Amino acid sequence: MTFFSGFAIYFVIWWVTLFVVLPHGNKSQAEAGEIDPGTEPAAPVNPRFGLKLVLNSLLAGVVFATYWFVTGTLGYSLEDIPSILPEHLQFKDVN
Repeated sequence: MTFFSGFAIYFVIWWVTLFVVLPHGNKSQAEAGEIDPGTEPAAPVNPRFGLKLVLNSLLAGVVFATYWFVTGTLGYSLEDIPSILPEHLQFKDVN
C-alpha cells in the first residue's frame, strides 16, 4: 500500500467514524433548559468539537491499523469475504 492510498483509506475511515463520535455526550438546549432566543431547541449546549475531533482521529487510527494489519500482514482482501448472496445472484468471474 502506498502512502497516498493509505492516506485516502484513512481519510474515508475518519469521515465515517466522525458520524459515530459526533452524537455522543451531547445535551440539547431543551434538556438543559437554556434555550437561546433564535436558536433551535435541539441544538447542543456544549458540543466539545475539539475533544470529539481528537477522539475521532484516535478511533479512525485504530480502525485503520486493524485494516492495515488484516490486509498487509495477514494478506486478506475484499475477495476473501464470503458472499452472502445466493449462488444464482453472485457475480461470476468472466476470466
